[in-house]
Amino acid sequence: MQVNVLLDCLQARFGATLKDAAVSKREVIIELAPADLLETCTALRDERDFHFEQLIDVCGVDYLAWGETEWATQETTGTGFSRGVDARTAGRLPGLEEELSTETPQKDRRFAAVYHLLSIKNNQRLRIRVFAVDDELPLIPSVLDIWSSANWFEREAFDLYGILFEGHPDLRRLLTDYGFIGHPFRKDFPLSGNVEVRYDPEQKRVIYQPVSIEPRVLVPKVIRAGTGEDVTADEPVAETASADEGKSE
Repeated sequence: MQVNVLLDCLQARFGATLKDAAVSKREVIIELAPADLLETCTALRDERDFHFEQLIDVCGVDYLAWGETEWATQETTGTGFSRGVDARTAGRLPGLEEELSTETPQKDRRFAAVYHLLSIKNNQRLRIRVFAVDDELPLIPSVLDIWSSANWFEREAFDLYGILFEGHPDLRRLLTDYGFIGHPFRKDFPLSGNVEVRYDPEQKRVIYQPVSIEPRVLVPKVIRAGTGEDVTADEPVAETASADEGKSE
């Protein structure tokens, strides 16, 4: 089934249920509201026109500061990359104590779960995106009863992004350590983390303590041919003589 045919079938079958539907990079992408997710996914799995019997992955996404960039990487100059926007903190990320409701193209639509489906029968793929209604408590229904492979995928999204999947029977952290504070893939998570781990020889055990690393600016380094030296994006680069200049005849 061609992607345009699949898109037409989806629009005809689900109509206004689809908040958005488009073709990108030869793959159909649809957006659903959390309330419509389970019913739509069941139809996508069971109905002959779709037959998406396999869930490949569930990915969490944080759209905080979507569309903003600190580095203008499309163009380079003699001094490397240029900064595109002013950083808000020394660590180049908003601090946990700062207001998170920034003015972005995705305002009030911060956390989303993205589902990647595969129809082996029809040799077709489909991507579904669902935004959580509440940014403070991102809640999306679990599709575990529809595709059993969602078990660890949803646990991973919960662990890394803090997205809660309603109806999941065992929603525990999957990748981070016991007692880990926060969700490391969130855009407001500090680069240095919240705590650090070390072995205390007096207590003879591993302990957690506040991070002792000071925030620093991450500046990309640019290596110029012929100089053999690294320069940062903020440092001027001296003009280097050509290989033949200065040689005697």
